[in-house]
Amino acid sequence: MSIQAVVRRKTKQRKARGFSRAELKEVGLGFKDALRLALPIDSRRRTKHEENVRTLKENLKRDLKKA
Repeated sequence: MSIQAVVRRKTKQRKARGFSRAELKEVGLGFKDALRLALPIDSRRRTKHEENVRTLKENLKRDLKKA
């Protein structure tokens, strides 16, 4: 699974190191579950971006349909 988190600062946007714990919690994933799914995680980030939550939900739905 190759998905990328995004971090925004004012008007600029860049690739993040990984998803924050708050974003994982919003989707319903625990930290260990995300590690098992090989999702990139950045435990230092404290922000939650709706774009990243939406990305996680879409990719998890797609992967569950394949399985």
